[in-house]
Amino acid sequence: MMKSELRKIYLDERRSLSSFELGKCASEISEIFFASFDLSDVKYLHCFIPTEKFNEVDTASIFEKVWRDFPQITTVIPRVNFQTGDLENIVFHAGTELVENAWGINEAASVETAEATKIDIVLVPLLCFDELGNRVGYGKGFYDRLLGRCRPDCRKVGLSYFPPVDRIDDVAGHDVPLDYCVTPTEIFSFA
Repeated sequence: MMKSELRKIYLDERRSLSSFELGKCASEISEIFFASFDLSDVKYLHCFIPTEKFNEVDTASIFEKVWRDFPQITTVIPRVNFQTGDLENIVFHAGTELVENAWGINEAASVETAEATKIDIVLVPLLCFDELGNRVGYGKGFYDRLLGRCRPDCRKVGLSYFPPVDRIDDVAGHDVPLDYCVTPTEIFSFA
């Protein structure tokens, strides 16, 4: 299927999930993530702040566990730079103030940034992914550009409510595939 078709299907699928289902799935994804990855050598972890209107995976429990159990890790979140069209990596702590951007997405008000080359692992939002690790996002290419600036050994980990589709038919040359994807029931490896 084409990305545009998959985008519509999976936006509808996510909208159909109840608050209980969203919370349960987010908790299961968090548990599988921490059970599957050794974070002892991670210094920088990039993770998205979920956009509620899109029912994105709630990452609050991931941030809380990292802050509590892995004090050596600096967490960063994305902020859209509307001039360049790129994502900036903003250092994010428990007390960091969030503000809504022009698209209604929460971003850090902080000015402290981290270079993409410092990031060891990126938790990537997505609508769906395929059995080769390709993903469908919202179509703006922000994460592909960010992942393209990260080191080759940076682990790219998608978080998805749903299992993979067989194939995304219109993968482009600039699309950066995932190394892993965590769902509520299992982790998929593409490395």
